[in-house]
Amino acid sequence: MGWPAAGDAMTPRPDIPLDAFNARAETFVSIHRGSAVTPYISNLDIDVSAVEAGDAVLPVTVNNPEHRNAWVASPVTAYCDYAAEEIDRLGHRWATAPLRGLTHAFGGWMRRAGIDRAVCVNNWLVSTNAYPELPPTQIRSIVEHAKQRWPDRSIWFRSLNSAHGQGWIDALRAAGCVLIPSRQVYLFDDIPALTRQRSNARRDLSLLRRSALRHYAVGELDDADYARVAELYDDLYIRKYSALNPSYRSAWIKAWHGAGLLEIFGMRDAQGILQAAVGTLRFGNLITCPIVGYNTSLPIRLGLYRMLMAAVMRQAMESDCLVNLSAGAAHFKTRRGGQPAIEYSAVLVNHLTRGPRAVLYALRQIAQRIGVPIMEYCKL
Repeated sequence: MGWPAAGDAMTPRPDIPLDAFNARAETFVSIHRGSAVTPYISNLDIDVSAVEAGDAVLPVTVNNPEHRNAWVASPVTAYCDYAAEEIDRLGHRWATAPLRGLTHAFGGWMRRAGIDRAVCVNNWLVSTNAYPELPPTQIRSIVEHAKQRWPDRSIWFRSLNSAHGQGWIDALRAAGCVLIPSRQVYLFDDIPALTRQRSNARRDLSLLRRSALRHYAVGELDDADYARVAELYDDLYIRKYSALNPSYRSAWIKAWHGAGLLEIFGMRDAQGILQAAVGTLRFGNLITCPIVGYNTSLPIRLGLYRMLMAAVMRQAMESDCLVNLSAGAAHFKTRRGGQPAIEYSAVLVNHLTRGPRAVLYALRQIAQRIGVPIMEYCKL
């Protein structure tokens, strides 16, 4: 597979007005800049800042390499530690041992080269970041600003895919960034058409309508509910999947929800206990889902995950939005019309010394030649 090329002109692209994006960025920065992030996300020890170029404001995270931070801020965690866990989940014995050895050795090389002293531009501390459409000259100005401010650190731009961000990809490559594949994500557009065409999607919406669980609206949350949403998320993403995912605390959910960044949909049982919840983050007409959680001890036949995803699709239909459902659950997402797309990190290398540059060029080759074929073959 080659590098992403200019996208199909017919591919729907997010429409993210810059004024609205800036307002959200300023809200994000006002919550996190100048205070510890750990009380909000327990496995992140980072500093939060911002980059301003022209009329654009983008949040920035500066990773502390002394801590084993979640993958949303630490490149070593994302490309080595988390990758090792994904390799174990593949279940292919012939591949597990050599690939784990490779990730372990490469992780040590990345740490020694200081790659984890990473600055991530437009990092919202969630799995999927969204980018406003900016002219190439303004993107280059952002890159130059970051390079001058952090001249000895690797500078990263996560969550780029050619369907939603080809302009950023082209401009960042022209500014001296290398593209390093990271994940395979699943994109949805024209949700009404998908619902008509995909029987699985129709059944999910029907299940949501018929469920005995009572839905709750955004305004019906108290401190106990925030704690329960955090508990449900932890049960699924931290305990079941990986402790390297960001561990969101109730304080984060409350702060983001109260500030209007996070919209929350949930379902209560007859006793009023929350048994499932999803938190969506919206940029213009693009919806992402940083929070998904449900009671994993309840029977699968209840379809809690199905109903949460149906709630997201219903929200997208009502507001005419695109959806990026991130990585994972590939079979589920493709059967409902999700289109796979390789996601990249763009990393500025031309300001670094030879050693870190060599590590990042090697990481690009490994991720492209080994990581992408595995992601596509195993539908990660």
